[in-house]
Amino acid sequence: MPVARSQLTDFSYFLAIAKHRSFRLAGLELELSPSAMSHALKGLEARLGVRLINRTNRSVTLTAAGEELRDAIELPLSAIDQAVERLNKHRDSPMGRIRINAQVDAAHTILPPVLALFAERYPEIEVEIEATDRLVDITAEGFDAGIRISGTVGEDMVAQRISSDMRWVVAGAPAYFDRHGVPETPHDLKHHRCVSGRLGDGRIYQWEFKGPDGEFSIPVPTQFVTSDRATMLAMATAGTSLMYCIEPVFIPFVEKGQLRIVLNDWAVGDEHYQIYYSSRRQVPLGLRLLIELIREVRPLGL
Repeated sequence: MPVARSQLTDFSYFLAIAKHRSFRLAGLELELSPSAMSHALKGLEARLGVRLINRTNRSVTLTAAGEELRDAIELPLSAIDQAVERLNKHRDSPMGRIRINAQVDAAHTILPPVLALFAERYPEIEVEIEATDRLVDITAEGFDAGIRISGTVGEDMVAQRISSDMRWVVAGAPAYFDRHGVPETPHDLKHHRCVSGRLGDGRIYQWEFKGPDGEFSIPVPTQFVTSDRATMLAMATAGTSLMYCIEPVFIPFVEKGQLRIVLNDWAVGDEHYQIYYSSRRQVPLGLRLLIELIREVRPLGL
């Protein structure tokens, strides 16, 4: 049975569905609606005369025929994608699209000054950013790269450092300190109001400090908990509570006099940001150019 050109497109849709086990995530990768993905798959199954995917309200799984087709076409279609990507070096202006999953703080501090210059140099490369503190399998969810704090990147990933070491500090508004006083040691925080967030696995994080006997963490009185960093900052600048975060997040507010960093002598600071990607796939040219530009601009040092 000869393969029509349109069928090759449907094969790529099928591979995306097989990789993500989700019509929604596959559609996000290919910039199509879930219904369009479903329609294309039904057409492919009708032409081939076999069911490739088992679909329920809760799961998407491959049939035996689907697994056989995936194994047969995955490498050839990947080779085509890589060949097209290599053509970028012959263009006057590189083209393409990259998807980045970044921790919220990284998305707010590292990327904005870099992307402004990136847009000027490479106007035909689209960049999609998902900012979340949720732990994400970037390969399974179709991202080209992720940006996270060191120590949280999987060992099977290629990781590159893109910032200097950063301190974790406590900050509050001048109005807060006028009303409640300034903590002199981390243990004084038990008498203060604090806003905390959650780690990527859902746990409320404890605030970490460094003392004469080494590093330690303490559970602060978290009267307020939110997963949204903007809300935390709004509460801190309004004088509602103290906040704990990496120092670069606070710097713009400190410079404006809206926040003041305290407990400086107790701050820990040996973590940095890394950009990482799968070791099992070719790195897109757009991603390589973005990494090079981050290392050139050095928004948080290097």
